[in-house]
Amino acid sequence: MKKQLLFALILAFLMACQTPKGFDYRDVKNIKIEKLGYDQSTLSLELVYFNPNNFGVDLKKVDCDIYINSHYLGKYQLDTLMHIDKKSEFSLPSKMNVEMVEIFKNALSVVLSKEVLVTVKGNTKVGKSGIFITVPFNYEGRHKVELFN
Repeated sequence: MKKQLLFALILAFLMACQTPKGFDYRDVKNIKIEKLGYDQSTLSLELVYFNPNNFGVDLKKVDCDIYINSHYLGKYQLDTLMHIDKKSEFSLPSKMNVEMVEIFKNALSVVLSKEVLVTVKGNTKVGKSGIFITVPFNYEGRHKVELFN
């Protein structure tokens, strides 16, 4: 009888503990060039996600590469622990320094254009109760660029 009760409790516990799903990558918002320089520029943006889980989860890490008009712009990394509510959309304010050497030949068209193709590829680490999984994401979309507020 004790074995059956123990088995029933373990089974109930396992059914209650669902593996968290990764965040749905939604969008990039508010792309702004804060400082335009010859060697390095500063770019600010918001990465928008949606938590599809029926429970809150923790975001531990974001690691992604960002491309503008198919040219590598830079790497964004977030290594902090933050709680995300269930079934909610949230944004991560981001600032990154961009090495202009790789994209300088394309910089004039980016600055002069009203819209750019933004591609973000990377991974997030999400979890619950101290157990984390790594989930890849890939986003591509056209966005307006505002210069210098």
